[in-house]
Amino acid sequence: MAKSLAKVQKKISKKQAKTGVLHANSKDAQRLRRAGARAEKLERLAVARAKTNQPLLHIIRKLREDDLLNVIRYLSRDDEELAERKDQRRPGRPSSTREDLLKRQMTMQDNEYSIGFWIPDMQDDDNLEKLRRWNGDWGYLSTLKYVRLARDGSIHRSSFPPKGQS
Repeated sequence: MAKSLAKVQKKISKKQAKTGVLHANSKDAQRLRRAGARAEKLERLAVARAKTNQPLLHIIRKLREDDLLNVIRYLSRDDEELAERKDQRRPGRPSSTREDLLKRQMTMQDNEYSIGFWIPDMQDDDNLEKLRRWNGDWGYLSTLKYVRLARDGSIHRSSFPPKGQS
C-alpha cells in the first residue's frame, strides 16, 4: 500500500487517466485525504522536532567556535539585553514579552547548569577533531561523546541526545 502523498497521487492518476475526476467520497478520494493528512502530520512533527533541537545545536555550535571556558560567558549572554529592557520600561508597567522570554530562558539554563550543562566532551582529542569537522547536521552529533558540566565543577559522562539527567 502506498504511504506517501506523492505515491498515492501517482497511483490514482494512473487509474483515473481517462476522466481525471474523482467523486468526493470515493475510495480514491479518501486515500488522498488520508495521505495528505499523514504528510501534514509528518511535517508538523519534523518542525516541532527541529524547534526542540535548536537550542542544543546552538550550544554546540557556540562551543565549537569557542573553548570550554566560555560556557559561563555563554550562559550570561542575555544579561545585558535583559537589564537594558528593564531600564527602558516605565515604572509600574508589566514586562514585555521578550523580557519574559529572556527571564524564562535564563531560569531554564541556570537550572540546567546547576544539575549539569550538556556539552560535547572537550577533553578528548578525537572528540574535538570530530567537533571541528561537524557540518551542523543533527545526525552527526551521535558520533560525539558528551558530558554534563555542573556548576560545582563536576563532570559526568552523558549520552546523546540529552534525556533529563543522563
